[in-house]
Amino acid sequence: MQTNTANPLLCDITTGMCELPDSTASENGPTPVAKKAVKLIYYTDPICSTCWGIEPQLRKLKLEYGHSFEVEYRMGGLLPDWSYNSGGISKPSDVAHHWDEVSQYYDMPIDGDVWLEDPLSSSYPASIAFKAAQLQGDDKALLFLREIREQVFLRKKNIAKWDNLLEAARTVGLNLDTFTADYQGKAQELFQQDLALGRQLGVRGFPTMFFVDEAGNQEKVYGFKPYAEFEKALRKQQPSALKTVFATDWQPLFATYHTLTSREFAELSGMNRKEVDSYLQQLADSGKLAKLTTKNGFLWIRQ
Repeated sequence: MQTNTANPLLCDITTGMCELPDSTASENGPTPVAKKAVKLIYYTDPICSTCWGIEPQLRKLKLEYGHSFEVEYRMGGLLPDWSYNSGGISKPSDVAHHWDEVSQYYDMPIDGDVWLEDPLSSSYPASIAFKAAQLQGDDKALLFLREIREQVFLRKKNIAKWDNLLEAARTVGLNLDTFTADYQGKAQELFQQDLALGRQLGVRGFPTMFFVDEAGNQEKVYGFKPYAEFEKALRKQQPSALKTVFATDWQPLFATYHTLTSREFAELSGMNRKEVDSYLQQLADSGKLAKLTTKNGFLWIRQ
């Protein structure tokens, strides 16, 4: 009988990981075959707070090197249910304070009160819903993932509930009949495939990224890391990768990304973080942006 040693929702700020309990996965799994110069296999979860924390770095990597790699999003199943009692977290309400703490550490708005007001029973429904969204194309699937993350982290919505998942699907323009059918059918199988591959690859927590070159060689980056670490891993797999210079003014950034947190805008624009909120507030006051205020930060929205 194995004993749980880590609660999946207790993300370790020191290591920057949201770890799975009782992982017995092997480090030496089969190597996926990359179709392009570099494939980034990204193991994540819709309610992984550290995964939300690295969104600024990942968005910047896509802008600077998106021509050199493709991202394959895989769901890891962070919270199957509440059969955990470890790390000081044994019930949903225990997560609330922890989320507020990591929000401050990562400088990304997270409102832990969802665990007090409408707690999630599992991250599996949202993970399966993402797999259903993927069947309608990667672009819409990424919009869907962003939407449900904003729902749970900022708007305190329980994304284990079907009504909220359906609302997110509607918001990003998914075909709702197809989405529902896939959620009940094929997406269930695809999610199980993600879990099985994660075990083979030795995924023990989130975020975990495998940068895979054309020869199948892997470079793994896991946990919260500064941007330079992700860039280093990519360039190790493709030394000839050229950095794209992208426009850092607010208009092109919000044309690319419909919503940005203050931390994301600072990462992408290069602006001093201390100046970002007042700058974006001026744009909001002039009607160019909308603002969602949470107790731990802001989300800025293209009008």
